Amino acid sequence: MLSEIVRLHGQGDARIEAETVQKPRAGEVLLAMQVGGICGSDLHYYQDGGFGPVRVREPIIVGHEASGCVAALGEGVDNLAIGQLVAVNPSQPCSQCEYCRSQLPIHCLNMRFMGSAMRMPHENGLFRRYLIVGAPQCHPIDGDVTAAEAACAEPLAVCLHAVRQAGDLGGKTVLVSGAGPIGLLTIAAARHAGAATMIVTDLSDTALSRAAAMGANRTVNVASNPDGLAEWQRDKGQVDVVFDCSAAAPALRSAFAAIRPRGTIVQVGVTGDVTIPLNALVGKEVVWRGSQRFHAEFAEAVALIGSRQIDVRPIISHSFPLQHAVEAFEQAGDRSVACKVQILLDR
Repeated sequence: MLSEIVRLHGQGDARIEAETVQKPRAGEVLLAMQVGGICGSDLHYYQDGGFGPVRVREPIIVGHEASGCVAALGEGVDNLAIGQLVAVNPSQPCSQCEYCRSQLPIHCLNMRFMGSAMRMPHENGLFRRYLIVGAPQCHPIDGDVTAAEAACAEPLAVCLHAVRQAGDLGGKTVLVSGAGPIGLLTIAAARHAGAATMIVTDLSDTALSRAAAMGANRTVNVASNPDGLAEWQRDKGQVDVVFDCSAAAPALRSAFAAIRPRGTIVQVGVTGDVTIPLNALVGKEVVWRGSQRFHAEFAEAVALIGSRQIDVRPIISHSFPLQHAVEAFEQAGDRSVACKVQILLDR
């Protein structure tokens, strides 16, 4: 059987190709893929050939946010059913290294993450019509939700992990910098965790227009209103927790001005080197904590989407058939209108 795939050969060079699909072996599942979401890292691969030190050095099937339906079961797989909708966890820690043994699989020394160019050879991803994957990576999603919603489990898991890094958010005032898909899902995750006041900043009114549906109380366009955070920056800061999803130097400066003494800034967005507001970090005794990926949060994300305790539908802005994947990447690069752009892998 042949499967159409989206393979990136280099900067700006995504092609629809075909590969032969075998039958699933023991412990494996054949999925008829349904929907895949374009992540910021996928977009960097397409637009720039990579990000930071991570470069596309050989052709790679991209994509790490996706859902599929079970098409065939390998020997010994008895916890899934044919036709069942599942979200695919792209994370594959080794379970053997010192970090895995220390219950820190996120920092696995031999992590295989589908759709990632970090390792050589690259780990092929999920943007394909058919996929064989290990059964433990398949998470059935309950409820009357769509494949498009199920495909949002991976980015939601990232945000649930970030929220966990901040500690108890009950009754807290929270600022989210950046209203892209990760910022918007962080709003929803923080609200679900009990945050009382949610302030969101961005440079785009279009991006901010989606924030209220995800749980924001206040939005500030810091391009048109550069002093819009002034009320939260008085008296050494009024914000308990900041989630920086932008990794922009001006946003970080604003975050350090708004955070109250001994508050927590969770760094979700990544970039190259930036200037650190070191005096504010020290003078306010701020906790500045990084957050990457997820582990147990993937199953939690699937449950929250399945019950619609977190409704991901407002972030989905565009969808394209697999044959128009290049158009999907181009659309995803136009942030003036796009949020979460998805590829319909079954069409």
